[in-house]
Amino acid sequence: MKPPEEVKRDLVQRWLARAEEDFGVAEHILDADVPYLFSVAFHAQQAAEKFLKAFLVHHQIEFPKIHDLGKILDLANSVAPDMAKLLADVTSLNPYGVDVRYPGDIPEITVADARAAVTMATKVRNTVLGSLKG
Repeated sequence: MKPPEEVKRDLVQRWLARAEEDFGVAEHILDADVPYLFSVAFHAQQAAEKFLKAFLVHHQIEFPKIHDLGKILDLANSVAPDMAKLLADVTSLNPYGVDVRYPGDIPEITVADARAAVTMATKVRNTVLGSLKG
C-alpha cells in the first residue's frame, strides 16, 4: 500500500499531465494556423481548469465536478488568497468550457480571442506550477 503522500503526489501528477495535454493541444492548434478556434478556446479552458484542480488536490481540497473557474478559485482562495486574486480574470474562460461545444451558444471566436485564451491558460499554468514547486 502506498503512503498517503505518495498517493496524493501521484494524483496531482495525473491532473497536471491532463492539464499539460490540453494546454499543448491548444497551443498546437493555434500555432498550426488552422481555423479551429473553438477547439483552441475549449482546450485552453480545460487546461486552466485542470491546473487549478491539481492545485486543489495538492492542498487536499475537495471539489465537485464543475467547470466554473470562479467556483474553483473560491475553493483555492482558502489556502492561497493572493493566487486566487491574481487569477480572478481566468473566469473569462468559463464560456469556453461548455458553451463552445454547442453551435449558437456563444458568438464566433476570433484569432485574438483564441490567443487571449491561451495566454490566460499560460498564466494559470505558470502560477500553479510555481506554487507547487514552493
